[in-house]
Amino acid sequence: MNWTSRNDDALSQGIDSRGPEEALPTLTVTTILEDPYVMVRSAELEGYCIDLLKALAAMLRFRYRVKVVGDGQYGAVAPSGNWTGMIGEVLRREADIAVAPLTVTSAREEVVSFTTPFLQTGIGILLRKETLSQEMSFFHFLAPFSKETWTGLLFAYVLTCFCLFLVARLSPCEWNEPKNEENHFTFLNSLWFGAGALALQGVTPRPKALSVRVVAAVWWLFTIALLAAYIANFTALLSSGSEQLPIQTFEDLVKQRKLEFGTLEGSSTFYFFKNSKNPIHQMIYEYMDKRRDHVFVKTYQEAVQRVMESNYAFIGESISQDLAAARHCNLIRAPEVIGARGFGIATTQASPWTKQLSVAVLKLRESGDLDYLRNKWWESSCLHRSRERWSPLQPQALGGLFLTLAIGLALGVIAAVAELSNKSRRAAGHAKKSCCAVFTEEICTRLHIKKNTRQSQETSGRAND
Repeated sequence: MNWTSRNDDALSQGIDSRGPEEALPTLTVTTILEDPYVMVRSAELEGYCIDLLKALAAMLRFRYRVKVVGDGQYGAVAPSGNWTGMIGEVLRREADIAVAPLTVTSAREEVVSFTTPFLQTGIGILLRKETLSQEMSFFHFLAPFSKETWTGLLFAYVLTCFCLFLVARLSPCEWNEPKNEENHFTFLNSLWFGAGALALQGVTPRPKALSVRVVAAVWWLFTIALLAAYIANFTALLSSGSEQLPIQTFEDLVKQRKLEFGTLEGSSTFYFFKNSKNPIHQMIYEYMDKRRDHVFVKTYQEAVQRVMESNYAFIGESISQDLAAARHCNLIRAPEVIGARGFGIATTQASPWTKQLSVAVLKLRESGDLDYLRNKWWESSCLHRSRERWSPLQPQALGGLFLTLAIGLALGVIAAVAELSNKSRRAAGHAKKSCCAVFTEEICTRLHIKKNTRQSQETSGRAND
């Protein structure tokens, strides 16, 4: 199938109006039908690569004739030693250039020349969301916070209860006569007070001293903000319909047994795994090589259809998978992307067009035209929703809250020490003792430090004898 360019209007912009229109060269361009790069609409070709070709023709002033590759292949070495697909057509001079989602690889670079990549991509995993559904775990209610956040929350709870217990003992406004009164804020009661605040329940004992109230108030503020964050994230988790993807990486894909996985037959992705020294990549290659009769697909459209209709995961170009996930809302790409690579325009070796096309691609990138084409052909409502993926709340998101709690606890302890110092100073004036001695005696009495007291009593008893 051949299509002759209809780019006279675009070409006229690149011709000097001061001179007559010169005879323009005509290039034969081979490509492959793949959405959204090249598509047939009403007997005309359109797509990302067609728009790119029009822009290049306008800049470099050439005409073109587009033909779809005969065997429907990108380009690989056949058992006979000859190259197939678009690479083969360029080698046999059946086409001057290949404009398609053609990955730049070392093997292809040895036989043809490539321009500067016009699109950056990698290797990803395309999955169907239904195949990833899993039963909710027994502790699903813990999912809104990460393990680190739960650990920090437990530490904050214990520390707050200890500060509450300490401040209630130090403050004379809360415990005025340690020898005659009972302190209601025991450590167990302090733990119960903190747990009650977490459940938004009022519990006894009620704090009386300012220092104890400061600790209680900052803990109440902490729990209210924490519960609001928990409820919001738990609601987002339930509305998202699932937990995190069970298949996050290629290692996860190898370990599971539910899904078959494969790639395009004869594609650069297959040879990437074949030549990789990574053990995980080697396992993927061995799996696909042993099952090549039923895990390989002929076209990208067949791959997407198979993922949608069966328990199959497709390994291929991540940028094409993003498009599939954008067009089909029940598809999703796993987060890990490996093998960073680019799509380039293939030309014959020593072709005069290679450098000109590379410079033109760079100019299109610098002017933002490539970004415009990317946004134009990858436009989808599903794409926006797929980016809003749920994730557990990390400690960094609550860092300000933990800092506020720490400052509040410090202020409570300082206030308790100030209250005790004020009482010690008054008592020292009445008893005509040093303030430090009275302050130390108060602390020992309130914290039940009896060792020094007993020693002093024994010493005085021996002196009397």
